[in-house]
Amino acid sequence: MRIFAGSRVPLLWRLLLLALIAMGLHAYAFQHERGLGVTGMSDQVSWGLYIANFTFLVGLAASAVVLVIPAVLLNQPSMRRLIPLGEAMAIAAVTMSMLFVTVDLGQPLRIWHALPVLGRPHFPTSILAWDVLIISAYLLLNLGLFHRFVRQPMHPAPRLALLTAILLGIGIHTVTAFMLAGLPARPFWHSAVLAPRFIASAFASGSAVLLLMLFLLEKTMAPPRPLEAMRLLTGILAVTLWVDLFFQGSELFLRFYPLASQGRSGVAPTAWVAMAVEGLAALVVTVHGLRRRSGWLFVASLATFGAVMIEKGLGLVVPGFRPTPLGEYVDYAPTWVEIHVSLGIWGFGLLLFTWLVRMALAAWDRSSQPFATKDSP
Repeated sequence: MRIFAGSRVPLLWRLLLLALIAMGLHAYAFQHERGLGVTGMSDQVSWGLYIANFTFLVGLAASAVVLVIPAVLLNQPSMRRLIPLGEAMAIAAVTMSMLFVTVDLGQPLRIWHALPVLGRPHFPTSILAWDVLIISAYLLLNLGLFHRFVRQPMHPAPRLALLTAILLGIGIHTVTAFMLAGLPARPFWHSAVLAPRFIASAFASGSAVLLLMLFLLEKTMAPPRPLEAMRLLTGILAVTLWVDLFFQGSELFLRFYPLASQGRSGVAPTAWVAMAVEGLAALVVTVHGLRRRSGWLFVASLATFGAVMIEKGLGLVVPGFRPTPLGEYVDYAPTWVEIHVSLGIWGFGLLLFTWLVRMALAAWDRSSQPFATKDSP
């Protein structure tokens, strides 16, 4: 198999990502020189587009376990072959999430305060310290597993390491949810279902991204489509979408019923759009006649990715600051600086992900085991 042979698409794709990175670096240099005042954040709304991307990407990194759980606990060979792609997604997502935290700090040298040993992260009392510790461990574990696969693609990863990846993957998003729910002055996030809601939406977005990846690989490289793995991913996507919608409905009851007389629910308009799109995607992947059609499944996966990104991003982070502890409602809108920096980080993450996927495919190419087998429909 010759990777991307005879195609100019990968070259154009890399040039586009490099252009996004250059644009992001220019915007970040402007922010570094002028300070966070050039962003839409303020004393009242101190988290914005950067932390919104962070919460989504941590979930995307955690969702790599949707491949590990069926492969290890259910002994599904078709899912085991795709584990390196999940590891590549986790590595890229964790790297981007760390970059978003760094640019949100304003002065990048402040990041050392959160590092164990070097700084003073107030471990173990600080939830943020736990978050940094578990995310770092998850990143190192996935780097080790991916490196082992590239060096020895025919030898399966140790079962203990994969089980540890499952625990860390669920743990990183659970701790992130606790970091939000544990803030006493932000009642919008005070919910016992925030952590399971994060896990459900993470599994939905991760399944959607993996399905999109398989579709795109088939278009650019024409490998055999792993039908059995795609059926399992579609089933996981359908179940987790409905579970996430149930959790969101439970949250809406708490927002509306007690506050009906006040006329304020605290729910952002973008969250309504995300919920509607997520509901339509859930219907598509639930109806067998629709999800068996590649076009409908591709659109549903893309819609899920966008809906979860909005729901766990600006639809969740910004409303937590409105109202303020003093009862003020301060509006927030990202500036061009935040948008360009965010696009630059996404460009870097996608470039890293592209490189890792090519390494995984090259390792499969060197081995006698193909990337995927043509499963019987």
